[in-house]
Amino acid sequence: MAASAHTSRGFTLLEAMVALVIVALGMMAVNTQLNRYAAASVYIEQKTLASWIATNKLTELSVGPTWPAVGDSDEDVEFAGQKWRCAIKVQETGVKNLHRVDVSVSFAADPKRVVHKVSALIEPPAPPGFLPPQWSSPRAGGQRG
Repeated sequence: MAASAHTSRGFTLLEAMVALVIVALGMMAVNTQLNRYAAASVYIEQKTLASWIATNKLTELSVGPTWPAVGDSDEDVEFAGQKWRCAIKVQETGVKNLHRVDVSVSFAADPKRVVHKVSALIEPPAPPGFLPPQWSSPRAGGQRG
């Protein structure tokens, strides 16, 4: 049997161009996803840090020696190498010994854009000499004594 006069030895120019277009489209899709991932990770980091700042501020207000006064206040905080702004709003509630506290955290450079907001109900501090209840676990065998 005689060898064919026309043998193919690789890709034609058109086939190579189609392959390059397919690879380029794939790389553009990968680049788009990486950009989305980077943006999402920055957003999640900002939300996490702002959440920590807000809950730290609420904890500080709830365990402080004085009950926070009703009204609005702002406080600048430096946390994780960034400057933040805490907007604190204390309101009375329908219950005599509860105040509602809303803490909104934003960047100090852009205080209008709230990154995270947390709310809590805060009781007045315990009177001097107040001892917290002593909780104890039952003795072995379930007997109390």
